[in-house]
Amino acid sequence: MFLRKTSPSPPHPLRQRRPNPKMNTLDDFASAKLAELDAQHLRRTLVESAREEAPWVFREGRRLLSFSCNDYLNLSHHPAVKAAAVEAIARYGAGSGGSRLVTGNHPLLGELETRLARLKRTEAACVFGSGYLANAGIVPTLAGAKDLILIDELAHACLFAGTQLSPAKTIIFRHNDVSQAEELLAAQRANFRRALLLTDGVFSMDGDRAPLAELAALCASYDVWLMSDDAHGLGVIGGGGGSVTAAGAPPVPLQMGTLSKAIGGYGGYLCASKQVIDLIKTRARTLVYSTGLPPASVAAAIAALDIIENDPLLVEKPLAKARAFTKALNLPEAQSPIVPVIIGAPEAALAASRQLAEAGFLVTAIRPPTVPAGTARLRFAFSAAHSDEDIARLAQTVRSIIGS
Repeated sequence: MFLRKTSPSPPHPLRQRRPNPKMNTLDDFASAKLAELDAQHLRRTLVESAREEAPWVFREGRRLLSFSCNDYLNLSHHPAVKAAAVEAIARYGAGSGGSRLVTGNHPLLGELETRLARLKRTEAACVFGSGYLANAGIVPTLAGAKDLILIDELAHACLFAGTQLSPAKTIIFRHNDVSQAEELLAAQRANFRRALLLTDGVFSMDGDRAPLAELAALCASYDVWLMSDDAHGLGVIGGGGGSVTAAGAPPVPLQMGTLSKAIGGYGGYLCASKQVIDLIKTRARTLVYSTGLPPASVAAAIAALDIIENDPLLVEKPLAKARAFTKALNLPEAQSPIVPVIIGAPEAALAASRQLAEAGFLVTAIRPPTVPAGTARLRFAFSAAHSDEDIARLAQTVRSIIGS
């Protein structure tokens, strides 16, 4: 047997390359981006914050009175809600074990969906892992390549994320401008197979409400499906039913929301007809390919709904507190528990936030791209736990800082 003599293999081309000192590295890219954001006062950082009994938070060695939390009814600390979560963990464990379609469809989820549908006056509901996952899954499931999406320019980022995941044509209309939405539909609707209009029920950065009755009538005229994101409406307006109920219960076929604001826990949902919910449960990728909500979160949400349905006085408090604040500062009357005070420049908003912290208040500065350029603001969120004295002192402090 003869062995053929062979020459050694040439070095692999990638092994011959030497690092190019002029080549941009990943760290260089990140550092340049961060420096750019720093120069514009737009860099964001995570600050360790321990929420205590509402409405207090411990941050950077100080105990601050928080006006930045979305736990409007303070149910995350309610004894009945915490007890329900603890009992669920003791009985069922900490996690769901998998996707809802595999091993994660816990029996408690069916109960929660029934309760949500009842509150929202729909036939059925579907619970997601979060509100972001809900919108990122619902929109592309319902709107395809031959379809049209109209979306309010101030709709939440996760609604826009849903449009980006859909091949449908997306057109943005001016905030709450029903007339422009109608003009766009008159010009465009006939060119598309189906159409979907997306809006917040309560807008998270401005606190105002969508004109849902007018939008519902418009959508009916042009055969458009209306979808509202009620993350900041459920539990605090409309007797707890949210923005659709507050608007006089117009026909809104797709009512989405979260379990992380007034409900005090975590998760998202869609309330709609049984046929739509059945479709969502079999085709929404963010449901099919995501782990189911943990039993503790589900049990806590059910307990929170019990409180919302049975304590109307509690439900009324966040909006009443917000209106006390707007009255004290001669601002337009609050439409929700959210009140913005527009500052303008990002650095000015940050400075005002720091001054409030020095006075004992946590009020986060909201900057672009979360809000449009030139509209950096202080975003105040009011809860049932804020006392009248707290609000009066806050208003006086804000007046001294910004001269309102």
